[in-house]
Amino acid sequence: MKLRLQLAVAVALLYAAYAAADTGAVALTASTPVLSDAPAPAQATAEKPAMKIYKYTNRSGVRSYSDRAPIGIAYEEFELSTCYACNVRSTVNWSNTPLQLSAYEYAINSAATKYRVDPALVRAVIHAESAFRPGARSKKGAQGLMQLMPDTARDMQVVNVMQPDENIFGGVRYLAWLLEQHGGNTTLATAAYNAGPGAVKRFNGIPPYEETQTYVNRVKILHDRYKQALNKTFSGQWVSQTDS
Repeated sequence: MKLRLQLAVAVALLYAAYAAADTGAVALTASTPVLSDAPAPAQATAEKPAMKIYKYTNRSGVRSYSDRAPIGIAYEEFELSTCYACNVRSTVNWSNTPLQLSAYEYAINSAATKYRVDPALVRAVIHAESAFRPGARSKKGAQGLMQLMPDTARDMQVVNVMQPDENIFGGVRYLAWLLEQHGGNTTLATAAYNAGPGAVKRFNGIPPYEETQTYVNRVKILHDRYKQALNKTFSGQWVSQTDS
């Protein structure tokens, strides 16, 4: 009974994800916000290990879902908890996992320039949050490439959170706000991105959550790697200036 209930919830979430992904793109607003006047959204993407769901068409032609991979039948695999770097038991080698150097290049570079955030950091956060999967959706409701929670997406003026460009602009705007709140400190900003700005303020630093500490470390590894790989400069000054 418990498994059936879990699968029912999983299927509902999957259908919701498809519905969101099938909606059309919405144009971005042209106005540039004053970050210091932005609201203080409580983005928190802390997750449990991912639950995998397998979608397939059985031999009777019926579309089915299971928590076990079917044998001898083609299937699609989905994760209902999608913070890629949040699983403390991950076996990924973050020092050599392949980087995504050109995916969503225009949107990332445009948003990074608009909000003065290092594009290498943006790529590191996207990599950590969703592994560059635009349809990623967590059990807690975080959505898209930068895994925005609904309230955060609304505060960042994102209308269609599953549209990659909008998600990136909203996520980068939020990341810029966090960086500004922490004096450009990328460590504290990424900790707040994972655990919420309230948690960082409450503990006056990285919260003592194993997942958040793991996440911050992995984002730093990815950030350093993306900076080295991209090797680009910006004619100005990034919001993010310090790592610790």
